[in-house]
This record gives sequence, C-alpha cells and structure tokens, in this order.
Amino acid sequence: MLKTNREKLVILSVMGEVSSPGCRPRICYDGEVRVTPGTGGIAYNVKVGDPAFGWAGDHVEPGVSTKNKDQSANQGYNTLSCIGNIAYVASGDAKGAKGTVTGKHGGIEHVIIHFEQEVLEKLQVGDKVQVRAIGQGLELTDYPDVKCMNLDPDFVDKMEIQEKDGILEVPVTAMIPPEFMGSGLGASSAETGDYDITSMEKERLEELGLDKIRLGDIVAILDSSSYYGRSYRRGAIIIGIVVHSNSFVSGHGPGVTSLLTSLSGKIKPVKSEKANIAEYLNLK
Repeated sequence: MLKTNREKLVILSVMGEVSSPGCRPRICYDGEVRVTPGTGGIAYNVKVGDPAFGWAGDHVEPGVSTKNKDQSANQGYNTLSCIGNIAYVASGDAKGAKGTVTGKHGGIEHVIIHFEQEVLEKLQVGDKVQVRAIGQGLELTDYPDVKCMNLDPDFVDKMEIQEKDGILEVPVTAMIPPEFMGSGLGASSAETGDYDITSMEKERLEELGLDKIRLGDIVAILDSSSYYGRSYRRGAIIIGIVVHSNSFVSGHGPGVTSLLTSLSGKIKPVKSEKANIAEYLNLK
C-alpha cells in the first residue's frame, strides 16, 4: 500500500443538487447541426463501465449530474469533490442513498455521481446531494515528484498501483498521444474539470484502439502535464479518469479528469483492461 499523508487531509461536506439537462443545437466538425442529449440530469442507461463512444448524445455524463446553483459554493463543490468520494442523497424520495463520485466536468462545472439503478428511479431533478469531500492536498510521501489531484485516498488503494525500482506502475486501459488532446488545454488548474480527447480523426482512433475507451476508464495521457494547469510537456504524463462521452464538436471528445501527474518519469502506465472505476469499486 502506498504511503500517503491521509491523516493530514481535511474532510469537508460539500453540497450540490441534481442538475436539469440543457440542450441546444450544436454545429459539428463534419458540418452537420445536431440536437442530441448532453450534459445534466439523470442518465438512466449510461453508467461508468459503458462505452464512451457510440451514444446518440454529446458530452453525456454517466449517472447523475450535480451542481450547486450558487456559483461561489459550486466552485468549492466542484474543486473539493474527488474521484471515489462518498455521496449521500440529502432530500427527496431517495434520501439517505449512497453513491460514488466518478467525475468532474469543466465548462458546465458538474460533479458526476454513480448511484445504483433503484436509486436513479427515485431521484428527481433538484434533489440535494452531499459529498464527503476528501482528497485535495493528497501526497504520496515516498514520491514527491508525483502530484495527486481529485483523488480520494481510499481509491488510490483500489487502483492496483505497483512500486518497482522507484517507479509507480499504474494500470491503464489506454495511452493517449498528446496530439489528441483538446478542450481543457491551457487551463490554469487541473483540480477542477476535465481535458478532452479529440475524436475527429476516427481512423487514427481505431488504429490505436482509442475508440474502445469506456466511461470510468483510467487512462494515461503521454507527454502531458497537469502540474500547473494542463499543458504539453515532453516526458511528462497524466493519469486520469474518463468522465463523459464522446462529442461531435471540434476540439472535444471523451473528457479526462486528472488524478496523477509526473514530470520526471516516476509514473509508468501499464495496459490493463480492468482499469476502470466500475471494476475497482464494483459499481453497477
């Protein structure tokens, strides 16, 4: 088990509510105008573990999309919520039900939460959801060159990371070349939101097997850094989680929330089909 500063981390309650879906016509990279489901609401049939490609939708968020209507409060809600955090329904017919944070979506500033199907059927738009936020400030004490973000310390223990000769071997389902990365590049912080895998070059995606990426997959973004925002950096690496579906809009595609980053080669990605939050936490 990796050594961390877990005992020093602050645990806070942050509150959002089930958001209402938005929808508008989108001008797409192929010149078509599409009107499809997108961000927000309760996705009854799209969950972590499902494909990120192939849906008749755009930026679809698996499970339940949540947000605090107060902009200042939502900044705390989005920033402090971390992947793997426990969430509780705090109002409505599903009050008391427990879920798991699986993603954070920039631009719309949503926190994405997995709940079991029977809970989804009881939830309503506007229901309050409280997250037990812990993870920002997490450090791997034996690896000061590896920066953690958006990562619940308990989830770190589930990711099957191995230590070999001073290097962290992290299981991932895919390795993304940096030229595929679009929306989110240049952001001032990687502790919120996500970084999109652009999907205009379909043949190249298929050649690399990236069209098989699933929601909730742990992936590696090569030659990229989340140290001081998101940037291209030769030799650096980002380990992140796929948080929303593909997009038809230029510069967009499946979004990745950063979890770990290294500038100095301390992270080695290792291919594993199992590397998905649904597998690690038995989310159904």
